[in-house]
Amino acid sequence: MAVPASEPVLAVRGVHTYYGAIHALKGVDIDIMDGEIVSLIGANGAGKSTLMMTICGNPQARHGNVIYRGEDITRVPTHEIMRKGIAQSPEGRRIFPRMTVRENLQMGAGITDMTHFESDLERMYTLFPRLKDRQGQRGGTLSGGEQQMLAIARALMSRPKLLLLDEPSLGLAPLIVRQIFNAIRDLNQSEGLTVFLVEQNAYHALKLAHRGYVMVNGKISITGTGKELLASPEIQAAYLEGGAH
Repeated sequence: MAVPASEPVLAVRGVHTYYGAIHALKGVDIDIMDGEIVSLIGANGAGKSTLMMTICGNPQARHGNVIYRGEDITRVPTHEIMRKGIAQSPEGRRIFPRMTVRENLQMGAGITDMTHFESDLERMYTLFPRLKDRQGQRGGTLSGGEQQMLAIARALMSRPKLLLLDEPSLGLAPLIVRQIFNAIRDLNQSEGLTVFLVEQNAYHALKLAHRGYVMVNGKISITGTGKELLASPEIQAAYLEGGAH
């Protein structure tokens, strides 16, 4: 079902999430529109990855709702959420280290169906040429940057309508970070892919984003366009001083 232009592809409404007694998310509201790149920035421990995992149903929100394309998915199991057109490249990459690059990509494609596997494989190899050179190599032997490319490509193999990226630049050299962010921009511009990006590198995240949110202690504190947030003295002082430009 197509989402009307005025309706968010993803709407998070009043979400509270707990880890045991720890109140990690405290009434979070966000909207992601079709074709947008939306970035969520904040300090380590602010709750950014918890929000990403809550959208994916693990952990589930204790209060509030997660609405995807008009459907409440708050209580839907994670594997069913993935089949609805959402894919995640998680923090820490979590590729299958003993599988080859090609086998990892097969696992991504297997979430939906394998009908377009060969053509999608070539798309990923065009997007990340390094993976084509390494296609027979085990995932665990790749460099950190190559593993991150593989994690993103594996998510894209399911042909998602919404791509969730959790800390894609973490621990990577600046050149590799630029390559990955350029690939995300290309996918958005050429295919209209909707992207929700959780990222500690505020400069890269906001430069890429149409809109951004800032999370502090489990709450959204500021929102605006990427340009507005980049230009904000408050954001510059808190997140961009000495940051990687």
